[in-house]
Amino acid sequence: MQILKTSRFLDELDVIVDFIAEDSLSQALIFLDKLESTVYALTDTPYRCRQSGKSNDVNVRELVFMGYVVPYRVNKEKNRIEVIGIFSANEWEM
Repeated sequence: MQILKTSRFLDELDVIVDFIAEDSLSQALIFLDKLESTVYALTDTPYRCRQSGKSNDVNVRELVFMGYVVPYRVNKEKNRIEVIGIFSANEWEM
């Protein structure tokens, strides 16, 4: 499976990484590296994370990573995982 990162995910990730980098650039880079590894590990077991409570679709899942939630969709037809966004609060809307 391939990983497709949506522009929304990339924009939200930029904000988070910039925020972390204000305190420590090295911690921001570590966060980014570990997140990348965790997201790419989904290609082996895309359904290992919980189903999203914001969707009735069993293909919409939520990866919990270091206090952040990363919603993603398993698109079997296109053989890819679509990373939708990243958030740390319940106010995020799909």
